[in-house]
Amino acid sequence: MNLKKLWKENRSLIIFLLLMFVFRGAVADWNEVPTGSMKPTIIEGDRILVNKMAYDLRVPFTHISLFKFGDPVRGDIVIFDSAVSGKRLVKRIVGVPGDVVEMRDKVLFINGKALDYQVVEQDPHAIYRKENLLGVEHIIRLVNAESGMANFSAIKVPEGHYLALGDNRDESADSRVIGFVPRKEIVGRSRSVVLSFNYDNFYIPRSERFFHRL
Repeated sequence: MNLKKLWKENRSLIIFLLLMFVFRGAVADWNEVPTGSMKPTIIEGDRILVNKMAYDLRVPFTHISLFKFGDPVRGDIVIFDSAVSGKRLVKRIVGVPGDVVEMRDKVLFINGKALDYQVVEQDPHAIYRKENLLGVEHIIRLVNAESGMANFSAIKVPEGHYLALGDNRDESADSRVIGFVPRKEIVGRSRSVVLSFNYDNFYIPRSERFFHRL
């Protein structure tokens, strides 16, 4: 079968596939979350919607920006291709360029001001607190044990970089491990779950988390 005949007989399918390729590469996609580093906001088995046009219009499946719409802000859940870890990661932005960020005994300080925290739940393993990230409220998880992730000295976020942490604060390989996140590595932003499957129970769908707002 020659190319001309192939095109004629499958034109609609080819156009559809090309449009899907461009859409998933440059507009929106979903990302599987295999670890618990963002618990309780995102749990293992969630498929989150990734808005790839949140910050840039890019050449599909590349980091080449054609047009910049804006920059990440504190509280954004971002997806980025980490060169340091060699993985695609999902974390929350807590420090933007110019911020001075510090952590003392699991309490974040931004530009010298301690964030507000409120206990919302506790179990034998962890305590859950509502963290007010200078206007953005979300729940973080802290283990009921000593942690090597509980402190870091005040550090200024450099231009073109971000400080990102997991909501599961004591069990997340984030900027405390991989360093600052370069702006160019950020693929997009997520604000909702699309689908979710229970890895511990034969991948049964968690219907209550379908289209769950983050």
